[in-house]
Amino acid sequence: MMPADAFVRDFEACTLPPACFRHRDHVRLAWLYLKEHPLPEALARFSHGLKRYAAALGKRELYHETITVAYLTLVNERMARQGGPADWDAFAAANPDLLAHPEALRPYYRDETLRSDLARAVFVLPDRLAPGALVGEEPMRNR
Repeated sequence: MMPADAFVRDFEACTLPPACFRHRDHVRLAWLYLKEHPLPEALARFSHGLKRYAAALGKRELYHETITVAYLTLVNERMARQGGPADWDAFAAANPDLLAHPEALRPYYRDETLRSDLARAVFVLPDRLAPGALVGEEPMRNR
């Protein structure tokens, strides 16, 4: 695994090879940004960086606003529930559903919603009531 500073630097410079930026790497990058920045700033940096990176690869159509915002928000929530960032390996081990795209979003979104042009272009609110979404319930994970 590439050291965090080199990983972020290469991503932001759009020099990270695509083979080094699979789904797990997206989640790691979100975790790294959230470790250093509050959610609004991390989201702005992450989404801007993803758009630039996709454009640099000639694949602007790969950027998906709803998936980006939803995943970053989930990573942020999971970090808070765990009492902070811990370390990447511990976070990944405790949250395997986040690493199995799109499993983590299934409790919140219908597949057809995520496939829509609207969800790709703008953040769409979840269209399913996630288990544990009722006040006082503990959310279900790893399903």
